[in-house]
Amino acid sequence: MSDYDFDLFVIGAGSGGVRASRVAAGHGAKVAVAEEYRVGGTCVIRGCVPKKLLVYGAHFAEDLKDARRFGWNVPDCGFEWPTLRDNVLAEVDRLEGLYKNTLDSHQVELIPERAAITGPHSVHLASGREVTAKHILIATGAWPVVPEIEGAEHGITSNEMFHLEACPRRLAIVGGGYIANEFAGIFHQFGSQVTLVNRSSTLLRGYDESVRDRLMQISMGKGIQFRFNAQLDKIEKMDDGTLCVHFKDGDPIPCDVVLFAAGRRPHTDGLGLENAGVEVNEKGAIKVDDHSRTSCESIYAVGDVTDRLQLTPVAIREGHAFADTVFGGNPRTVDYDCVPSAVFSDPPLAGVGLTEAQAKNKLGTVKVYTSDFRPMKNVLAGREERALYKMVVDATTDRVVGLHMIGPDAPEILQAAAIAVKAGLTKQQFDDTVALHPSMAEELVLLK
Repeated sequence: MSDYDFDLFVIGAGSGGVRASRVAAGHGAKVAVAEEYRVGGTCVIRGCVPKKLLVYGAHFAEDLKDARRFGWNVPDCGFEWPTLRDNVLAEVDRLEGLYKNTLDSHQVELIPERAAITGPHSVHLASGREVTAKHILIATGAWPVVPEIEGAEHGITSNEMFHLEACPRRLAIVGGGYIANEFAGIFHQFGSQVTLVNRSSTLLRGYDESVRDRLMQISMGKGIQFRFNAQLDKIEKMDDGTLCVHFKDGDPIPCDVVLFAAGRRPHTDGLGLENAGVEVNEKGAIKVDDHSRTSCESIYAVGDVTDRLQLTPVAIREGHAFADTVFGGNPRTVDYDCVPSAVFSDPPLAGVGLTEAQAKNKLGTVKVYTSDFRPMKNVLAGREERALYKMVVDATTDRVVGLHMIGPDAPEILQAAAIAVKAGLTKQQFDDTVALHPSMAEELVLLK
């Protein structure tokens, strides 16, 4: 018999925590997972899954207009936000049920309570129950940052965007990252007047400059407004219930909803990390080694709470590698090189590997190939919107070190192309591949 209640106790039932729990249990471990809110975490409940469904819904705005150019007698259509909202939330409920079934089928005990660490092998539950475990895994994710300004309580975060009572007539979005740009594209298509407010002059820091600039150009052409180098002062609630965003300099912005989308912070507050000597960095992220072990030998952490790469597939890999290492007798680490990422903006963009600037700094001499074109569908639809594909090549070895794209279905195309970049294929090998015509993806093997 073990000296502990569980072999593994997981705090947080998001993507990383659920995967770690399931795999550890498959290796024969006795596992429990505590979740204070809902099973599925940010991605399933209040992040990428419901947001992608909103993206699909938003696409119909332009698709219905374009259909007329393709011969369809489409009448003027009205949009009903409550219908989409409720259908999306119902799908979230369904997915949460599947996640719960996964835990149940692997004999993982689900404890719907908040948990806090009281020692290297002990956890205190909100009900007052004290639980012991040989190993503890922290997978509590990250949480939206809310600025410390007067009237901040009048704003909302991405968590609440999926539950709005009505589609806002005027939406102010604070931030310049992927969440800000995605919601800007979504609600613009739903008919909102969208203003994106950014404290710097740069959107989507970390993505290639060419695709960032193209997104802003297209967004402005669609009617999305931008306010750069804007320092928030306060948010004022007016007598009629609307809001007014004030800045240190510049005119205020009247709106109906203010969305804070200026970053996410590792969710470590109140976890009791100090009780086990678990160290965090200056951002509050848990410090871990290559095997996700913290400064306390019996405690591990995976996912956004470590702030390595805040991506769901990365959290899943980290959780799986942890379980294999600790319980499966198969020590594994996660390879963070060439991880593809996407922004489901309007249009979407995606990238993998080094940007042009990064490649020049790291490699010195690079070759850059681009294709700037108007997709066939846009041509017939009468849309001027252009796609941009960019390939960054090491001039010495001819190896493709980066691919960056903006245009319809860019993430779908890049997922397959990322395999080639990860495998270290050369520009010549791309050139040697016969094009699949007519397609947008064929531009990748025709770059000159």
